[in-house]
Amino acid sequence: MRTANLYSMSGDVKGSAELPEAVFGIKPNTRALHEAVKNHLANRRQGTQSALTRAEVSGGGIKPYRQKGTGRARHGSTRAPQFVHGGVAFAPKPRDYSYAINKKLRRLALKSALSQKAIENQVYVIDGLRPDAIKTKDFKAFLAKLGVTGKALVVTPEVTETVVKSARNIPGVKTTIASILSAYEVLNGGALVVDKDAVAVIEEVYAR
Repeated sequence: MRTANLYSMSGDVKGSAELPEAVFGIKPNTRALHEAVKNHLANRRQGTQSALTRAEVSGGGIKPYRQKGTGRARHGSTRAPQFVHGGVAFAPKPRDYSYAINKKLRRLALKSALSQKAIENQVYVIDGLRPDAIKTKDFKAFLAKLGVTGKALVVTPEVTETVVKSARNIPGVKTTIASILSAYEVLNGGALVVDKDAVAVIEEVYAR
């Protein structure tokens, strides 16, 4: 079974914490990770881009010149795509880019992401991740003592106001709860700072 250092809220190492093999100990599946990340990014797209086709551009209702005898190409409207102020050929229109992937693939991707973090020694387990007060400066100092100076994903078993409000103004640091983790969040989040109780929730929710 894989293990990670167990830290106190003062940032000192208390010992080691076991990481569930079913979640943190599998061989990362790069195909599943790719599909999960692609799905996450597609679902985030707004799909609000829009442009006017030649049928929607105002004007151009009269034939610009006669059909024959001018030596020029024949045209019926000045709103064709090749003209200035013309419409856009194959204009983009609002659409929904989201799609679903099956639960088994999504779960495999998350396990792969968590296992990759464990392989890279990027998992920091905290015994009681509950700051006494909402203080960004103290929380930033706590992360620095852990050795986390860049991006970090802080995972708690449930919404903890002192954690959320202390971390929200630190660049690159995001917070979430264990029951709604995603492979994209884990991969893109940098170091994984996890409450000890959240590890148990992750095992309970995703180990199957």
